[in-house]
Amino acid sequence: MAHQSDLIATDIEQYLKQHEHKSLLRFITCGSVDDGKSTLIGRLLFESKMLFEDQLAAMEADSKKWGTQGDDIDFALLVDGLAAEREQGITIDVAYRFFSTDKRKFIVADTPGHEQYTRNMVTGASTADAAILMVDARKGILTQTRRHSYLMSLLGIRHIVVAINKMDLVGYSEKTFRTIVEEYSQFAEQLGLKQITYIPMSAFKGDNIISHSDNMPWYHGTTLMGYLETVEVDDTRMQKAPFRLPVQWVNRPNLDFRGFSGTVASGIIKPGDRIRVQPSGKESHVARIVVHGGDLPQAVAGQSVTLTLTDEIDISRGDVISTAEAPAQTADQFETTLVWMHEDAMLAGRPYLLKIGTKTVTATITDIKYQVNVNTLEHTAAKKLELNAIGVCNISLDRGIAFDDYQHNKDTGGFILIDRLSNNTVAAGMLHFALRRSQNIHFQHVDVDKEARAQAKGQKPAVLWFTGLSGAGKSTIANLVEKKLHALGRHTYLLDGDNVRHGLNKDLGFTDADRVENIRRVAEVSKLMVDAGLIVLTAFISPFRSERRMARELLAEGEFIEVHVDTPLAVAEERDVKGLYKKARGGELKNFTGIDSAYEQPENPEIRLDTTTLSAEAAADEIIAALKHQGIILD
Repeated sequence: MAHQSDLIATDIEQYLKQHEHKSLLRFITCGSVDDGKSTLIGRLLFESKMLFEDQLAAMEADSKKWGTQGDDIDFALLVDGLAAEREQGITIDVAYRFFSTDKRKFIVADTPGHEQYTRNMVTGASTADAAILMVDARKGILTQTRRHSYLMSLLGIRHIVVAINKMDLVGYSEKTFRTIVEEYSQFAEQLGLKQITYIPMSAFKGDNIISHSDNMPWYHGTTLMGYLETVEVDDTRMQKAPFRLPVQWVNRPNLDFRGFSGTVASGIIKPGDRIRVQPSGKESHVARIVVHGGDLPQAVAGQSVTLTLTDEIDISRGDVISTAEAPAQTADQFETTLVWMHEDAMLAGRPYLLKIGTKTVTATITDIKYQVNVNTLEHTAAKKLELNAIGVCNISLDRGIAFDDYQHNKDTGGFILIDRLSNNTVAAGMLHFALRRSQNIHFQHVDVDKEARAQAKGQKPAVLWFTGLSGAGKSTIANLVEKKLHALGRHTYLLDGDNVRHGLNKDLGFTDADRVENIRRVAEVSKLMVDAGLIVLTAFISPFRSERRMARELLAEGEFIEVHVDTPLAVAEERDVKGLYKKARGGELKNFTGIDSAYEQPENPEIRLDTTTLSAEAAADEIIAALKHQGIILD
């Protein structure tokens, strides 16, 4: 490796000590395709002398095979490692690289420019303190330039360099530079971007990268490296913010010690400071700040510490310890911005897991207010969000959490959504503010509860959730079961798929989004009826496991009984009592389950009915027997 410091050879311990105390800047490069992002990073690595000799040799060889710069070294190949990237000359995945100078350490993320890789760009930008927005001097401000500018604004990146690259290809023209600066300044004002530095450069030639270029004597501003070595890192800014510590671990090595471990997200804390634990709201004082090797007089943003308190109060993983003078907010409903990152579309009403800091809760998108066209900033109506789409949504959680506005604190305002079945991360999100009704609406205590109502009826309330293909026999069997329960003197109610669409759900169609909302409403009504002490029967196709799981989780253990009316598609289609399959095959019915919309079979239903061998009467008798066995009804 070409040494960047003589201390490496003469005093390695002193070099490592210096290196340990350097600040770390995380930044991204972004912009349109082929604006020179990867070339710039390769140049920075080369100029900071962070390459081994064999890397230089390999880069020279790769430049001859894959390069786009003729006989010259193609620095982009240091970063574009995927074969597809080299073949197409573009960046696809996010590539992270580390380098350092005598003044600072750096982690740079090279993010892709194509629209279909928006989620990759968001991933790289989520932890960045600064951004370098590349602009090709020949092309000026493009659609992707505007798109990435919007994303930087959305993700709260405060320090931005507009690197007007390839100045060598426009004759180092000052007029070209000034024209681009003026155009971008007008656009940045619309987004509220303020701390912008404009640098004319050539990443390929090295102009204004490390030292000022003789080719542009009219430019008197900073070089790119000069900017990177002096710009404020986010940890410095966050030390001035109110104290926040998301609790990662309750540290209890023995009976005499109980501490709360985590990384300080913002602020400064000292022994004796008064704190508030959220969302519980309980208060105490800091007794000690413990790290490996002893106690600290204070802890600042970015440090991993363990706090002990003067009082024994209940604190769990996921709670947030805040300063009592300026605590975080708490709520369970929010307006958020979501960046959808999965091939399967986001549907309002479907439950997901939300992970914010160290806490994981169940979340439901209650409303998509609008989708943002990142090319024009136009707001458009949407019922779902597709891959790479960005939308402003209302979201509801199953419990309150501590949070801050994302623009003030990324750690306590940023979150991810996780699919409950596959465990895939499907979205990244930013909390804006709590919905006022989340703080004003509370459960009203009632003296006559579910148990009292059920006891008066002499039964145990439950939901029999019939699911299966159209024509499987759900409604027929459910109707027979209700008649038998009525004959036994039981109090019931049957919610049928067709009947609720005449009233409660008459505004819904049959798209996936409407199907999700259809089942969500039915599940909520079923919950109310169970609370009234009834045995509820629902006969719905309910094709998606996630919605059936959501309905199950609304109820107490043992109150949800999934009945899979298991009929093969060929048999159901042969029956076709309503003629729906014929219409679907003829193209008259869209989004018909089993034909052009999926049905996800239950994996572990409480009752499975094979209607190829059971008559409707026998199936009803089997359900009654199962209800007696489970204690729902008594002889």
